[in-house]
Amino acid sequence: MVITRLMGGIGNQMFQYAAARRLALARQVPLKLDVSWFGSVPDRAYALEPLNIDAALATPAEVATVREVSRLRRLFRIGYPWNWIHERFLSPVDRRVLRAGAWTYLDGYWQSEGYFADIADTIRREFTISWEPDAQSRALLDKIRAANAVSVHVRRGDYVGSVARSVCTPAYYASCVARLAERVAKPHLFLFSDDPGWVAGNLRFDHPTTIVSETPPRSDHGDLRLMSACRHHILANSSFSWWGAWLNPRADKVVLAPARWMNDPRVVDRDVVPSAWERVGG
Repeated sequence: MVITRLMGGIGNQMFQYAAARRLALARQVPLKLDVSWFGSVPDRAYALEPLNIDAALATPAEVATVREVSRLRRLFRIGYPWNWIHERFLSPVDRRVLRAGAWTYLDGYWQSEGYFADIADTIRREFTISWEPDAQSRALLDKIRAANAVSVHVRRGDYVGSVARSVCTPAYYASCVARLAERVAKPHLFLFSDDPGWVAGNLRFDHPTTIVSETPPRSDHGDLRLMSACRHHILANSSFSWWGAWLNPRADKVVLAPARWMNDPRVVDRDVVPSAWERVGG
């Protein structure tokens, strides 16, 4: 059995699931999800239920067993079967996760496709949504599919004033749009944001633009479906927009991402952004 600890928002949970799913498939064992973290964090919730994932929720007894075995291993250096892997760093990819055995508890964020690139088709299939889009979302999907659509994600919210993450600037988005327009004919920009008012007041582009988030609110899952339907992508330094781009299976997509994923220059983040994507300063 592989158990992964889920934490954070939907984008982080998707990374945690994908890394653990790859390990469970490699070892041919069931995958279980530890959702106990959400009991102490009122503004976050388990978010994977609408996706077509292949995992069950771990019971409190199963999680307690892992914790006790881990404690005994530290105390007595005895070879109990469970191996608890704590994330040590953002990059590079932690090879312990790839080599781990059948009895593993993963405790980290695992923000790199390096943890699951070899099962990319499985992850894309399981990260489809189990319910059909409503009428308004279908209309937006039709509009996206009829255009040379570019998703542009603007993450503000908890990033404003954050020590760890900075908000991408208007200069960054202008630079990305200019670079993309040199390679993509007649781009239509679809802007996704948790602060559509700020977007409307601060971002201006010389291309057709639709501020998706001004329409009546959808779930995060609905926005991910719309983002992944776009042909090309401009990311914030956010796991949410990362998945919006990664779930697009097109080989010819252009994906532009911030030059720095984290504020702290001491944090190595090279494996967060896939090598086929481009980093842009600004």
